[in-house]
Amino acid sequence: MSIEIGFPAPPFTLNNAQSEPISLSDFLGQWVILYFYPRDNTPGCIKEACGFRDHHAAFTSQKVQVLGVSADNEASHQKFIRKFDLPFMLLCDPEGAVAKTYESYGPKKFMGKSYEGVFRQTFVIDPTGNIAKIYRKVKAEPHAEELLADISDLVGIQ
Repeated sequence: MSIEIGFPAPPFTLNNAQSEPISLSDFLGQWVILYFYPRDNTPGCIKEACGFRDHHAAFTSQKVQVLGVSADNEASHQKFIRKFDLPFMLLCDPEGAVAKTYESYGPKKFMGKSYEGVFRQTFVIDPTGNIAKIYRKVKAEPHAEELLADISDLVGIQ
């Protein structure tokens, strides 16, 4: 199954930092930014998360939920949330199953070493549960601002 704009977002249930199960279906009727990131407390992931934090009020005013997903566990997410005062949910995908479903997991290279991991990618999901926009090549720092502009267009708020 390929992830495409206009098609239903694959359903999932993952634990949040408090070990509570969170399902995509919990957010039907709302816009959702589902962003996949490689790892808590790494430079690019900190920049990306802090961008979402710094623009959180703007996303909230447009009734947009931000959900971050990585392979990190609940304890790691709790520390990351506390350290950077993140006001949105981080979800645990320890086996990368949901990331794989969203085509956001696979072979990577770092310093000549090959390994499997989560790709930095983002999906905007509309209130009916369909994929509205896909970002496959994400630059961590300006991403929240880019999303905010695009969400405004998608939601129809100027």
